[in-house]
Amino acid sequence: MKKVIYILAGLFLSVTSMQAQDRPMPQPGPAPTVNVGKPETFKLKNGLKVLVVENHKLPRVSYTLTMDNAPYAEGSKKGVSDLLSAVIGSGTKKISKEKFNEEIDFLGANINFWASGASGGGLSKYSNRILELMADGALNPVFTQEEFEKQRDKMIEGLKSDEKSVPAVSSRVTDLLIYGKNHPNGEYVTEETLNNVTLNDVVNNYNTYFVPGNAYLVVVGDVKVKDVKKQVEKLFGSWKPAVAPNVSYTDPKDVQYTQIDFVDMPNAVQSEISVVNVSTLKMTDKDYFAAILANQILGGGGEGRLFLNLREAHGWTYGSYSSLGANKRVTSFRATASVRNNVTDSAVVEILNELKKIRTDLVSEEDLKNAKAKYIGNFVMQIEKPSTVAGYALRTETQNLPEDFYENYIKNINAVTPEDIRNAAQKYFKVNNARIVIVGKAADVLPGLESRNIPINYYDKFGAPASKPVLNKPVPAGVTAKTVLENYINAIGGEKAVSSVKSISVTASGSVQGMNLEVFKKVTSSNKMAQGLSVMGQTQKMVFDGTKAFVVAQGQTQALPEDQVAEFKKEAYPFPELKMKDDTSITLKGIESYNGSDVYAIVNGDATIYFDVKTGLKVAKIETAQGPQGEVSVTTPYSDYKEVKGVKIPYKSSINIGMEVELTVSDVKINEGVSDADFQ
Repeated sequence: MKKVIYILAGLFLSVTSMQAQDRPMPQPGPAPTVNVGKPETFKLKNGLKVLVVENHKLPRVSYTLTMDNAPYAEGSKKGVSDLLSAVIGSGTKKISKEKFNEEIDFLGANINFWASGASGGGLSKYSNRILELMADGALNPVFTQEEFEKQRDKMIEGLKSDEKSVPAVSSRVTDLLIYGKNHPNGEYVTEETLNNVTLNDVVNNYNTYFVPGNAYLVVVGDVKVKDVKKQVEKLFGSWKPAVAPNVSYTDPKDVQYTQIDFVDMPNAVQSEISVVNVSTLKMTDKDYFAAILANQILGGGGEGRLFLNLREAHGWTYGSYSSLGANKRVTSFRATASVRNNVTDSAVVEILNELKKIRTDLVSEEDLKNAKAKYIGNFVMQIEKPSTVAGYALRTETQNLPEDFYENYIKNINAVTPEDIRNAAQKYFKVNNARIVIVGKAADVLPGLESRNIPINYYDKFGAPASKPVLNKPVPAGVTAKTVLENYINAIGGEKAVSSVKSISVTASGSVQGMNLEVFKKVTSSNKMAQGLSVMGQTQKMVFDGTKAFVVAQGQTQALPEDQVAEFKKEAYPFPELKMKDDTSITLKGIESYNGSDVYAIVNGDATIYFDVKTGLKVAKIETAQGPQGEVSVTTPYSDYKEVKGVKIPYKSSINIGMEVELTVSDVKINEGVSDADFQ
């Protein structure tokens, strides 16, 4: 399966080069003159405020409708607004979903809807019809039980795929611990809360919160204000006046002292680290520009200190970054990294060191100049986009920014000094009150974390307090790597039945990013193996013919290096465990936990294989693979064993290539369906 992972990664991972810049930054020229279009505004009697920015450079127009309502907790029905976002836009009282979408396609337009707004855009010659369709979809939606159930079931399936996702668990637990489970930003969607939601709840949510009292319609493009006003009054004037509820919540606070909040996920092959503080930064604050530049220098990209330290200097991660929220409501600062298990504690130390350094030492003029150049360059490029202009206009209104905020943006960036950076870092990067959320495999990372003398609290995957994981369960007397492997062979049919398998052909299917794929594997007892996949009419496979290993793709054949030939030679058997049981280099690591069950961990080179203590069946394998950006650890789980010709075969598996790909076996052939041609 490791070879399949290699192929999948090559096919599907969109790799962004994040190498640090070795060449010097170009010398900045004179600051460009910024001319942000000023909106003309008017307000309807129902409360809808309209902002129009005329821009006749291109024959295009964009509309953005936003409900600037206060956030609200959904409690036992968390997910009702998500479901509203999923079902709104499925036709209107005047036009079916199919005809609605057909007309959008005909116009070459884009129209989208969600729980707190809508957007539309396209050629200005179709501007009237685009706005008519957007207004109709927003104000006259049709909610059907059939569409509701379809979207709810789809969301539930998505939640199931997140159950084993370490990043998903990290995000959920981090938000909950920062904000609290009763805060809008701290609660999370579960299958139970989705099943509590009814279609009537969705309709009530729409009627309560999709209202004009705090609504803004931003129009940018090749239009005339007088024409927009006339059409908006016609389309939105009958929108019933209402104001959404404004519920207040207690703002979260930072922890009193730096601590680690740990979540054990035995399937984790990397640790997710988040060092977090509460942020009260607002765009109107005097130190706003210093704070965002401080974050840029710390972890804003491939030239940030976190990236240069954890990736470039140490090679522990693909990337390490930081973010600093700035809003009229409380947000957060986060410094994050995904690192190999065995360097988790070291990565935490280095992140904290970088936080301490930027708080105490003045940044160099060179670092500050580069950070300013990046911000200014991005600002100048983005300002040409209608969506950016719309966002600026909306932000100016909703966050009470000065009218000349964006005209003075470059001037304010350039005015920041190294002292300003240090002051902002001391205020917003509170290293002595940092919550360090780590989701990882306790057996691998806890001993190192405990050695760092930082207090550790324990939580489960849903943020509830938990007991410290048991790391070293005693292995029963007489249990060795050999006995574990023999028990496995007995569990799947016994040595006689397993030894009688001279060839095996397995086909499995799955989907990724909307594409169906088929994975296949053929192996013989004469030490030959072929495995690969087919997707979108293309097939790639990796072959070991008993002597050499090679890749066959797009009509080309490429030999594989000797280390992979050796690996193929070791694995190219229908059941390699038959030979492994007599290999004295294979060791029993101990008893660990996997998906809530005790498992024996067998170490075979750079792979660890897990066998259920009770059933003896193989449940997972963790091994090292060479991905597009370097060496990574990957997990292959095994479940749903079914008997085929006297031998049990796992019919369910999955692989993670940056996304979870679930595989279901569709066909198994034993002692048939394999020929010499498969290994050519």
